[in-house]
Amino acid sequence: MPTPTPIPTPTPIPTPTPPITDPAKLSVDSSALPGYVKGERQNDRSYIKKLKDFGSFRWWNFAGNSTTPLEKYTATEQIAFGEPSTYTEVPGVLTFRGNHYRNAPSYGTADVKEKKLEVVWTQAIGAISGTNSWWPGAGWTGQPLLVKWPAETRAVMGIKDEFKNDENFIEAIYPVFEGKIYFLDLASGKQSRDPIKVGYGFKGTATVDPRGYPLLYAGQGLNDTNGKIGPFRYRIFDLIQNKEVSGWPGKDPVAFRSWGAFDSSSLVNWQTDTLLEPGENGLFYKVKLNSKFDPAAKTVSVNPEFTKWRYRTPLTKTNGIESSQVIYRNLSYFSDNDGNLVCLDINKLEPVWAYNVGDDSDSTMTLEETADGVFIYHGNTLDKRGSSGKKLCNLRKFNALTGELVWQHDVPVVYESYLNAGLLASPLLGTGELEGMVIFNVCKTTSHAAGTMLALDTKTGKPIWTRTMTAYSWSSPLFIHSDDGNT
Repeated sequence: MPTPTPIPTPTPIPTPTPPITDPAKLSVDSSALPGYVKGERQNDRSYIKKLKDFGSFRWWNFAGNSTTPLEKYTATEQIAFGEPSTYTEVPGVLTFRGNHYRNAPSYGTADVKEKKLEVVWTQAIGAISGTNSWWPGAGWTGQPLLVKWPAETRAVMGIKDEFKNDENFIEAIYPVFEGKIYFLDLASGKQSRDPIKVGYGFKGTATVDPRGYPLLYAGQGLNDTNGKIGPFRYRIFDLIQNKEVSGWPGKDPVAFRSWGAFDSSSLVNWQTDTLLEPGENGLFYKVKLNSKFDPAAKTVSVNPEFTKWRYRTPLTKTNGIESSQVIYRNLSYFSDNDGNLVCLDINKLEPVWAYNVGDDSDSTMTLEETADGVFIYHGNTLDKRGSSGKKLCNLRKFNALTGELVWQHDVPVVYESYLNAGLLASPLLGTGELEGMVIFNVCKTTSHAAGTMLALDTKTGKPIWTRTMTAYSWSSPLFIHSDDGNT
């Protein structure tokens, strides 16, 4: 009798380890980082620490609407973000550049054949005048959000009936200069709900709640609509009723600056129900939302509790943060109008390190986590340095945990007093076959009208390729991924 051929036992496929989302396991002990300096309490309830190669950094913490600084800030819970994929389980782009690393600006794949772009549909939007200028269309850094809503949310939202049962429905959400928020069906361009009319313009990108709650967070960028002046507000919208239900004023008595705009796109930590938002008034807001969503009752609500962080450095003159923060675990990174690049521990509300980047910095950074460490990529503008010094845009890579400068690449630019040259767009990290490069889009390089797009080696900062554009761009680049896996 022939010996039967043995049937091999299939190799078991290991179950992937789920990413960590527990803040207690993710939090970085900032006091254990190299170069950490402890802050010293002052008589006015501020704290000061002298940072190496930077100088004296002073800060205050405020609770709620109180104008008296806290004696000492103690967090009631730990906040920490996990890897980028854990920011949200809702498909789409729910905040500026997609997540807290700001490295996911696009969603989905495309059937790429001709490698050409075409206009599929359009939506006309208006314009306003105000603040000594004309504001047509959508603002900087305003980009539309894309949301494929969970079924239980879609069923109760204030969208038109034809979309309530559409499992493929993806909504594009766009706050614009004319003071309206548009809602469009991505497939057809039809309005999925009537625009929400606020009356005052938006500049920045909004944020959708990453839990799929029908909540939209959007900061107001202008308070002058055709000569009508109104209060600055950060606004929270109920997308069941399609109306504003909460928020807070941008003009704050504890702020050093009276300009109360919000260009930054907020981040929401779903584990702790906390929203984080820097403002152009120079304050950093840590907001416990106390949100509740009841699909059965068709209700959603928030009851915000505020903690505000204020700071001053040797560079401080203007105050104001226009960039959107990036976050690694419990460390937030942002740069401001005075050239301060700040690493802030959001649990302690304490600066960890700071760097003088030399000029106003408006664009949002991107964060990279590799086997070699955690890094951020940054670029500044030519603004306060004026026309007398070196006319350069400084592109830099930093060690995110220590603040150490890894490399710097300078791009010559043309000074213009009323419109900044330099980096106004966020850098884009290469993935897949493009891994190892970071792409920058720099304004006013070879002339007042021209721009330069360049790819730098992430390890060395040396150019891989450079492309001169006859018309400069403020838009942040993104990748389109094809169905066959190419970029």
